[in-house]
Amino acid sequence: MAVDIDSLPPVQIGKELELVKHYVLLGILMRILDHDIRIVGSAATKLPRVYESMLRGLQDRVLLELAALRKQFRDSGIQVYDGKRGSDALTTTYACRGCHHSFTMLWTFVKAEAERLLKAYMTK
Repeated sequence: MAVDIDSLPPVQIGKELELVKHYVLLGILMRILDHDIRIVGSAATKLPRVYESMLRGLQDRVLLELAALRKQFRDSGIQVYDGKRGSDALTTTYACRGCHHSFTMLWTFVKAEAERLLKAYMTK
């Protein structure tokens, strides 16, 4: 019996899932940097402008990568449209080539990955 390939739903490609995960993690990293910039600005440190400047530089690099990912999403037909924060996990829903997908990341994983990404930005 022959199967009509056009009638099957598109398969989610691992590369696209990884791009969406990276995008979500960068969004979390932006929130962390925003928070830390506010804290540094109001903290009694000896060099608050230097620390704030360093954090803003990291934030600028993250923003550039987010912009590049959004362009890639437009070109690939990927749309991230929902993120639900639970007490123990973050669930993201997105569309890719007309099919809807979702994935969940535990907050412990999100924290570890955000730290890893931040370290990578600091060493570049």
